Amino acid sequence: MSQKLKIAGWIGVGALAGALTTVSLQTVARGSLAPLPLEELQQLAAVFSMIKTDYVEPVDEKKLITDAISGMVSGLDPHSQYFDKKSFKEFREGTSGRFVGVGIEISQEDGLVKVVSPIEGSPADRAGIKSGDLITKIDDAAVKGLSLSDAVKRMRGDPNTKVTLTIYRKDENRSFPVTITREEIKTQSVKGKEVEPGYGWIRISQFQDRTVDDFVKKVDELYKQDPNLKGLVLDLRNDPGGLLDSAVAVASAFLPENVTVVSTNGQLPESKFTYKAAPEFYQRRAGADPLKRLPPQIKTVPLVVLVNEGSASASEIVAGALQDHHRGVIMGSQTFGKGSVQTVRPLGPDTGLKLTTARYYTPSGRSIQARGIVPDVLVDETPEGNLFSALRTREADLDKHLSSGQNTTEITQDPAFEKAREQARKRAEEDARKDVVEPRLPDFGSAKDFRLVQALNQLKGRPVLVSKTQVVENKQVKKAD
Repeated sequence: MSQKLKIAGWIGVGALAGALTTVSLQTVARGSLAPLPLEELQQLAAVFSMIKTDYVEPVDEKKLITDAISGMVSGLDPHSQYFDKKSFKEFREGTSGRFVGVGIEISQEDGLVKVVSPIEGSPADRAGIKSGDLITKIDDAAVKGLSLSDAVKRMRGDPNTKVTLTIYRKDENRSFPVTITREEIKTQSVKGKEVEPGYGWIRISQFQDRTVDDFVKKVDELYKQDPNLKGLVLDLRNDPGGLLDSAVAVASAFLPENVTVVSTNGQLPESKFTYKAAPEFYQRRAGADPLKRLPPQIKTVPLVVLVNEGSASASEIVAGALQDHHRGVIMGSQTFGKGSVQTVRPLGPDTGLKLTTARYYTPSGRSIQARGIVPDVLVDETPEGNLFSALRTREADLDKHLSSGQNTTEITQDPAFEKAREQARKRAEEDARKDVVEPRLPDFGSAKDFRLVQALNQLKGRPVLVSKTQVVENKQVKKAD
């Protein structure tokens, strides 16, 4: 069992469309190698030699080899990747939910970095940084013009080093510097609260190492606050994925024991596997089942699951399992469609290879790959509709994406979806000429969160404002005999 479970022990950050990729970290080399095409390898050696001797200036040999490996892997699909020293370190940080920095969740606004919220107990929190603060400078570097990823890199660093942030606080109409000492941060992937008397909301932003414990803690807090919850909203919007065993655990919290949560299939024998709602399929450490601490009501509480185009990989596994077992109502927009497994094998002490090795299937046998999960109830993100959602990238839009792998069906692009995409593109171009900025959506979990309001209506048995405009991308149809 333990050997088979290695196939999905880790999830790494995907480079495209914010999707995370489901992976395992294998430290043992495979016992046999495939036959090598000698003629092609001779050509590769010849090209290497020509570049070394004939190129206009000297080229580093290690860089040539690294670039050759990167090109070989990147030509396969959007999620296979060669990790150099730097990217391997970032990959491991992304899966652990730990990094060294100041401890803030950020977004971008008017070219500046906006603090969404400080992480509780972090250096930024202790320094008095508040939600809504704008960061205008990081040390001596102006933030205007920096990408969000560049800003993040500047704020991260080594433990016990200092960084000075210049803060503009709108409600006080003042700017001031704050010097913060960096330290290891443990990110919070689970939030929750009672949004109305009798109705709870739990948001999972990413499936990380601590997600299951934090999820159990948050559910327990909700039931201690109100032992008679009438309904629960599980919010997976913009959740790009995470650790597979964490996803299996969260799905298992709501499902009957031993039912299928997800299955995988690929060339390797260990990639042909079925994960069930039982501790041996999600428990990575010795000790008691973490789900045993959950109140028993969690198995039967009425449930709505919110998803959107940014829900990918592990979050699609949870939504698909709950949908197939009719455990809750899936609501929102069609998900991203990231349904492939990537295995990570170290190539040395600080480099590795992430390789696509399997596809995911929901309990009923549906492939998630390039399709995603279609909600039971399509609901727009605002009362005015999903103005530009048709333009958002999904797995099926990525170059060299895998097919679903199911030969009994074929995928067709719905003409209605193409029409909606073209209309959205034209509107975006018109708004750009008029300098019209798309209004910012309310924060998830707020009183103005339109989809959350509709989820509560569903739980209360009230009318839900169902989308009249959303269309499904990549419909599954039976092949003609």
